[in-house]
Amino acid sequence: MREAARRLSQTHLEDHRPLSFWVKLVYGSGEWSRSSFGTLRQLFYAIFLTDVVGLEPRLASVAALAGILWDAINDPLVGMLSDRLQTRWGRRRPFFLFFAIPFGLGFLALWWAPPWSSPWAVALTVTLAFMLSDTLQTLVVIPYFALTAELTPDYDERTSITTYRMFFNLMASLVTAVAAPQILDMALKAGLTQQQGYLIVAALFGGLATIPFLLIFAVIREPVRGVQAAQEARETPFRDSLRAAWANIPFRFAAGLYLLNWVTFDLVALMLPYYLLYWIAGGHLVTQVSLLGVELALESAVLGLLLIAAIAALPLWNGMAHRWGKRETYIVGMLFWAGVQLVLYFVPPGRVNLVLLMAVLAGLSVSTAHVLPEAIFPDVIEWDELRTGRRQEGIYYGIKNFIRKLTGAGAIFFALQALGWFGYQTPPKEAVVFQQPPPALQAIRVLTGPMGAVLLLSAVLMAWFYPITRERHARIRRLLARRRELRASGERIPQ
Repeated sequence: MREAARRLSQTHLEDHRPLSFWVKLVYGSGEWSRSSFGTLRQLFYAIFLTDVVGLEPRLASVAALAGILWDAINDPLVGMLSDRLQTRWGRRRPFFLFFAIPFGLGFLALWWAPPWSSPWAVALTVTLAFMLSDTLQTLVVIPYFALTAELTPDYDERTSITTYRMFFNLMASLVTAVAAPQILDMALKAGLTQQQGYLIVAALFGGLATIPFLLIFAVIREPVRGVQAAQEARETPFRDSLRAAWANIPFRFAAGLYLLNWVTFDLVALMLPYYLLYWIAGGHLVTQVSLLGVELALESAVLGLLLIAAIAALPLWNGMAHRWGKRETYIVGMLFWAGVQLVLYFVPPGRVNLVLLMAVLAGLSVSTAHVLPEAIFPDVIEWDELRTGRRQEGIYYGIKNFIRKLTGAGAIFFALQALGWFGYQTPPKEAVVFQQPPPALQAIRVLTGPMGAVLLLSAVLMAWFYPITRERHARIRRLLARRRELRASGERIPQ
């Protein structure tokens, strides 16, 4: 029996076998769905609320923030449910089967402009639509996240699988960021309204978003140990699970790093359309640039170059993380990005070529911001298992997803409040050129550049104190393997 336990322990320690290319590819494709939803909301939701729905910026910010209150409940609850669910398909896969298609339909709810005359009625409708689409997103994304920690416990293999995920994430961001403005321009040229253009975009990307989660259900198989983990999770009160998560010190650092990382990305992504439209393009609502002989909307060109550079840099950051460690590589990438953000403030109006160059430089570090926080986060699961004897991926990823959505809603609230206080004006529907007052332009420049740099430097500080290195993670896994060996042999497990 002891020899069998030792072999079982060694199997866990050696991660069974490396994950196959196809498993990584299919699992990574789930990021296409998540990123399509997130990119549309990051880049275009604020300007949709102010310039299409017609809400005053401060009222729009309240409508967006109100939806996050429900997230304080639904993310941990879905995480707990996915931890405790036990079916013949596993703990996570049933969510993909039953909620992939509703998640795709949720895109349409988010991008519908209510025709009501009362601003408060419009704001209430927008809030309810935000809550609905966000809940449907939670029901597929939390189980998807939790699989990252379950598919492999290996420190470097997690970086590898996260790189696959972020390839699809950045590809979806690239396609969405380039195609959405082009579709909107085509809709306007065809005589359609902006609202109709947004609904076409939502229907297209919402339909495509259902496919990867259905593929994951069909292809990915969950580890057998999930059955025992589900039983242990059902025996643990929900409140105790939350307390255990808060007592996990590495989790606090990882969560703080994650929050600062993504609030920066969300704020910069949200402000970029305003920056390009009202500062660089001088208020010309339709601005085309020629890129390699192709005429593109200014937003499409800038975002396209940024995301192409980010995708191209993925192997670089993956290799550096394997050589130096996740934390050290993340710090290097964020310091570089902070420098780029500071330069953006000083770019003069009309300097399109300079903005395109800065987009390429920013893209080099944007891939760092995508890969490494996601690769760092699963390591806190083993720390928690060593402390509590339980695996609670769902709870942790429920909290993580709440943080992710908090950054988006927080960025929208903060940025739109600032624009409202500094006199931002909604352009008339028939306007072709519209200029914002100088205080609003100054607010747009500060929020796009220096504010992002300050947040990035704060994320670097948080990463500096993050305690789990490759060596410490390896030691945690050895201790867990020893515990499994003792449990299998029937010996007493030391506390």
